[in-house]
Amino acid sequence: MRPSDACSKTIAAVFFSLLLLCRLAISLIVHACTVALFSDFVVEAVTENMAVKTQIFTKLDEVCPPHTVLASNTSSLPITEIAAVTKRPERVIGMHFMNPVPVMKLVEIIRGLQTADEVYQLTEDLAKQMSKVPVSVNDFPGFVSNRVLMPMINEAIYCVYEGVATPEAIDEVMKLGINHPMGPLKLADFIGLDTCLYIMEVLHEGFADSKYRPCPLLRKYVKAGWLGKKSGRGFYE
Repeated sequence: MRPSDACSKTIAAVFFSLLLLCRLAISLIVHACTVALFSDFVVEAVTENMAVKTQIFTKLDEVCPPHTVLASNTSSLPITEIAAVTKRPERVIGMHFMNPVPVMKLVEIIRGLQTADEVYQLTEDLAKQMSKVPVSVNDFPGFVSNRVLMPMINEAIYCVYEGVATPEAIDEVMKLGINHPMGPLKLADFIGLDTCLYIMEVLHEGFADSKYRPCPLLRKYVKAGWLGKKSGRGFYE
């Protein structure tokens, strides 16, 4: 077989694979929109990126019935800003599930500026029906969980960056000395270092306070593709 023939076959195979992926993506989008047409309550759970979330909420607002509640599983982004891209801001709410969802009981429920009381009550009742423990939190960057957790993880990364201790030593100190079930760096790998960076950037921008500045080592790992468990390498392999 001539090299040009092999190259042509490879290109054709790649093109066919891409075509299948495009068809699958279109099929999933059509299916999601069809389901949304008949839904009373929709929970969005995409990456922590405001542009992506607002695009999804704009589309959901178009296809969902007027009574449908639109909830976001965002772990840090402002609900009021997400709600503003819809024509139903009073029916938009935050519903932040903890990871891993099947195990963790907590759900932070975040009202936007215009969220109706009845929507909050419906969301709280739904969380209880899922055997979760709903906790009301105001609409501030990071809410409560990540406003407290992420700076701790970021500081642990600074300890690695500055040579204070190894990741293993830092995690051991926090587990045995502070009684955490998992060390902050192991937890960061589990969450995803890219997600940790996104949230720290939201905190840094939202509060304009240098104490939330993401550690340079965190940025370096994310740029290298070392995202933690999902990429196979982070602070641990």
